[in-house]
Amino acid sequence: MITRFAPSPTGPLHLGHAYSALLARDIAQRAGGRFLLRIEDIDRSRSRPGWEAQIFDDLHWLGLTWPLPVMRQSDRLPFYRAALDRLWERGLLYPCSCRRRDILAAAEAPQEGGTPLTGPDGVIYPGTCRNRPRPAEMPEDALRLNMKKAVDTVDEVSFLEEGSGPSGETGRIVVPAEEMISGIGDIVLARRDMGTSYHLAVTLDDAAQGISLVVRGRDLFEATAIHVLLQRLLGLPTPVYHHHRLIRDETGKRLAKRDDARAIARYRAEGATPEDIRTMVGLA
Repeated sequence: MITRFAPSPTGPLHLGHAYSALLARDIAQRAGGRFLLRIEDIDRSRSRPGWEAQIFDDLHWLGLTWPLPVMRQSDRLPFYRAALDRLWERGLLYPCSCRRRDILAAAEAPQEGGTPLTGPDGVIYPGTCRNRPRPAEMPEDALRLNMKKAVDTVDEVSFLEEGSGPSGETGRIVVPAEEMISGIGDIVLARRDMGTSYHLAVTLDDAAQGISLVVRGRDLFEATAIHVLLQRLLGLPTPVYHHHRLIRDETGKRLAKRDDARAIARYRAEGATPEDIRTMVGLA
């Protein structure tokens, strides 16, 4: 078994990160497997070397170790481009020049001022650019996956869940084609400023690292259907998934990186021990 923890160096790790990393390591350790670390730094505008150094420091302090070298997404742009080329050649991608405000305005229009429909990738894209003439070469615009065409090329989108989703979903999960089309829509697979997207990068990276069990927060459960679809389209293996509970504050709000009060570094500075952190997150 191979598990991983894949943080972004865009802020301090908090208790939620500690829980996810420790849980992934514990599961791999109990199975006699391996635990890997990956740095998800495709957002170059927000990633900082100082935050990456802090990630290593905090995780080592928690008692975690991992094989070297550490995979960094910023080193893998040619691999993402190659996958995009394959999807483009199959006619599954189309260029999109819409800005966020354009998408929101178009999505709100059918709702007559109501709240636009959202999915795991945010507001569901209304298809504005879907029927644009396809250029001979891949453009520099954002690239979207034509979801209807994509699901028509695969037999089924399904995966094995060993944890549980937001509504207790577990076991074999099958996502109907109509749900992929209407509930997720034409997701972005390459952003203008990144050359890829989270969904594409995480799918390719998990396959490259041989991840057999993806351990991550329940907030990413709905996005798993996207990753499984991409695995089917690109001929990649589908790992088992373990979505876990989220660590929340006293009001029930999910922790975020801006919540410095629960940063691992702050607990360390105040004299907490790694055992204290395990107790706080319910792993003692």
